[in-house]
Amino acid sequence: MAEAHAKHHDYHLVNPSPWPFLGSIGALAMAIGGISYMHGASLLWMVPGLLMVLYTMAAWWTDVVKEGQQGFHTRVVQLHLRYGMILFIASEVMFFVAWFWAFFDASLFAHEAQQFARFEFTGGHWPPKGIEVFDPWHLPLLNTLLLLTSGTTVTWAHHALLENDREGLKWGLICTVVLGFIFSCVQAIEYTHAAFSFGGNIYGATFFMATGFHGFHVIIGTIFLIVCLARALAGQFTPKEHFGFEAAAWYWHFVDVVWLFLFFAIYVWGGWGAPIHLA
Repeated sequence: MAEAHAKHHDYHLVNPSPWPFLGSIGALAMAIGGISYMHGASLLWMVPGLLMVLYTMAAWWTDVVKEGQQGFHTRVVQLHLRYGMILFIASEVMFFVAWFWAFFDASLFAHEAQQFARFEFTGGHWPPKGIEVFDPWHLPLLNTLLLLTSGTTVTWAHHALLENDREGLKWGLICTVVLGFIFSCVQAIEYTHAAFSFGGNIYGATFFMATGFHGFHVIIGTIFLIVCLARALAGQFTPKEHFGFEAAAWYWHFVDVVWLFLFFAIYVWGGWGAPIHLA
């Protein structure tokens, strides 16, 4: 009987799992809470759904890690996991394309007479009159250097792992996590010194949507790397079996590249010729 159910393929047929159902319930509860908040209810209505989603994510990914440790992640499965991560990052790229599209559409066609509301907000030029932009060579440049350095340290950690250098792996990840945390702190400081708000002007809306969502991705990437650091300290990565870390490194490099586009497009080019606000 056991031989009849023996696996004769390289694919992993997962066992029945409660996480898709619980995740969908949590997402629905969070959406209902968000809609209620938009209609005047407390933001706390989102908390139960958010907690359920976070618990589902942690439990589901824990199961995936355990499956890999149990030998279910064959070479074919690992290849498909890589395809999945590549497609996920591609979808994130398109997500940021939307914010860049909004920014360039508003900035390149600020004088478009047919867009009456836009012309009223921009005054026919970009940045709109009265907007004091950030000095790109101050805090934004510091954050650029922080992220570029973090891209170097995560690569150092990856090469150390391939060479089975456990100390290099550990310190490379620690440095990357610290640099990511500092980036988030610097961005928070920058936001508190902004001379414009999110509402009431098209510059602030496009600026905070693009840079804010990138900051959110940095926080996600930092958590991703903290989990990898914990797994590395537990000895769960080997030079040949470390897709979890590889996926985190890919994601972090994606965050780096997006920031470079943000820095040059929004901070440098987008603020050209406007009054500079010194934070």
